Amino acid sequence: MRVFVAGATGVVGRQLIPLLHTAGHDVFATSTSSAKLDRLREQGAHPVLLDILDGPATAKAVREASPDVIVHQATALSSMGMDVRHFDRHFAMTNRLRTTGLENLLAAGQDVGVQRYVVQSYCGWPFEATGTWVKSESAPLDPHPVKGFGETLAGIRRVEGLMVETPGGVALRFGALYGPGTSFDTDGPQAVAIRKRRFPIAGNGEGRWSFVHTYDAATATVAALTRGAGIYNIVDDDPAPVRDWLPYLAKVLGAPAPRRVPAWLGRIVAGEGAMRMMTQLRGGSNERAKQELSWKPVHSSWREGFRTEFGQATAAR
Repeated sequence: MRVFVAGATGVVGRQLIPLLHTAGHDVFATSTSSAKLDRLREQGAHPVLLDILDGPATAKAVREASPDVIVHQATALSSMGMDVRHFDRHFAMTNRLRTTGLENLLAAGQDVGVQRYVVQSYCGWPFEATGTWVKSESAPLDPHPVKGFGETLAGIRRVEGLMVETPGGVALRFGALYGPGTSFDTDGPQAVAIRKRRFPIAGNGEGRWSFVHTYDAATATVAALTRGAGIYNIVDDDPAPVRDWLPYLAKVLGAPAPRRVPAWLGRIVAGEGAMRMMTQLRGGSNERAKQELSWKPVHSSWREGFRTEFGQATAAR
């Protein structure tokens, strides 16, 4: 198939392009950076310099590629780090890429008869923080998001709504991504904070996180090229509370055990959004993705994934 990938040099895209090339697909891969085009070419793709917020340029690029499938992986999250007090501010460009960018891609695709769209969404904090700790795709999203999270949640609702309304549309809700280039990379901001004991367990640490390695996110994207419709949680098999995964990751990183702080102090220092992630966050079930996409993660648990991803790098430090 001819596959058009927007955001091909992001943390998922860099895993995805080689998989698509190896599978025999004809790949048209975009980046906003001319310096990254050679890397895309080396991975076997046709590099395309494109800002998907530019509607006419997007229409021209898609028309020239004439793809069977459009994949949307474009984000702008490199500066997120540990600061969740200003969540919407950090996600402002990503929200535009997710919404306006997707609308441009859909319009361009419909003009040339594209029948399939696969886009990135998110699994975890958007869920309503009530009821069962592990949610399926049918669970409601948060009707009352924490202050500072509302614009980003609205963007996610828009993306998922468009995919549900569009024939051949698939939205993949990735869990907390770890792996090369992510904030949970060996030297990413989360890992650095853990080593410096600046990532404490606040309150009861009951918040459930669902993780997924970037490679597994990429294989799910490949699976969705030909299967499924609607929304899927793309996460590992092991949603876990912060009080379990954070000390484990600290140990794998060779870092001291994380500090424990009371909820009231965590709320003052990090804000209400961070405390919800620490104490109320809901994880996701991947059962639907396994059944309908015939997908399963190589890293079935963050335990094995963290050891594989961070263990050797830590030993070599």
